[in-house]
Amino acid sequence: MHSNDIKVLYVDDEVNNLQSFKATFRLQYKVYTAASADDAIAILDEHPDIKVILCDQRMPNVTGIEFLEKVRKFYPKVVRMLITGYTDIESVIGAINRGHVYRYIKKPWVEQELHAAIEEGNKFYHTHSLLVKKNEELQHAYNALDEFTFSITHGLRDPILSVISIVEMAKNTENISTDVVELLDMVCQSMMQLDTFIKNTHDYHKLNKGSLEIEPIWVKEILTDIADIYEIEAVVNNVNFEANIHQDEEVNSSSLVLNMIVNNLLSNAFKSFNPTQDERIVNLDIQATRSGINISIKDNSTGLPESYIRDVFESEEKRYEVHRTTLSLHNVKDAVALLGGTIKYYLDGQTNTYEVVIPVKK
Repeated sequence: MHSNDIKVLYVDDEVNNLQSFKATFRLQYKVYTAASADDAIAILDEHPDIKVILCDQRMPNVTGIEFLEKVRKFYPKVVRMLITGYTDIESVIGAINRGHVYRYIKKPWVEQELHAAIEEGNKFYHTHSLLVKKNEELQHAYNALDEFTFSITHGLRDPILSVISIVEMAKNTENISTDVVELLDMVCQSMMQLDTFIKNTHDYHKLNKGSLEIEPIWVKEILTDIADIYEIEAVVNNVNFEANIHQDEEVNSSSLVLNMIVNNLLSNAFKSFNPTQDERIVNLDIQATRSGINISIKDNSTGLPESYIRDVFESEEKRYEVHRTTLSLHNVKDAVALLGGTIKYYLDGQTNTYEVVIPVKK
């Protein structure tokens, strides 16, 4: 873009200053001048593609900072600059810090300095516009990825669950041999592992979107539903499952992330039992108060090596390649971090303990 294509608006109540500016820069830029804030707004309405505004601080009825703050509200892309004397410097610095003004120029202005400021402002305008455009494109891509992930997740899980149902029905067929039942059990177990992996991958995507909705919630209502589901699984898999959830008042947090934390920890506990293990115990305890949400899950599963678990929770590195059986734990770690909480893992004899502390948002 040529310099003479750059539209610049100069606002000053002194006509001599307007004439001087226009005479100096009319050959380099498309110059517009206004003697008042109202005239300037009218020009902006007619020419919304103006890239740089320069405004004198001392004007009747409204200061330059007040005017540029109004411009920021209705024309946020325009680069705003203030022309001011030394006596106004403190208010100018405050305006710059609050983002109302891009930079200031000292009075009386010098042609070379003002020219450099306008060129710099024009570059900033285009850089910022490009960034806004890229952010919009990125958001569209995220939305498309959400739809794709949702479709893929359900498209894969539905046939998997159908296979599991068919296998369970086949196992109840009359005169079926023990060898065939064992084979069907292996098929069912593999399908369930694949279903869990798909679900955990989908959870990982949701966690890394960066969006977090905080609202007043009843943790007890959200997590009681999860506990009810695992009570059924406990009966089917011969697990002694106990859940204790206490909350007296609403707390500010994310129901989605809390659900993900508890669901993944319980799922990991239930799926980590050794097939030959007789006594199977899982205990869930949640205390939600205005000072924080404390989640404790204990189990005596032996199927997942301790080294895998400690590698997840004690490593400071971000792991992009993870073991299939620890993906749910990586999701837990990321979810806890997203809420600004902490998670600790203890092994006492054969008892695994996960302690999660989530601060309540104000």
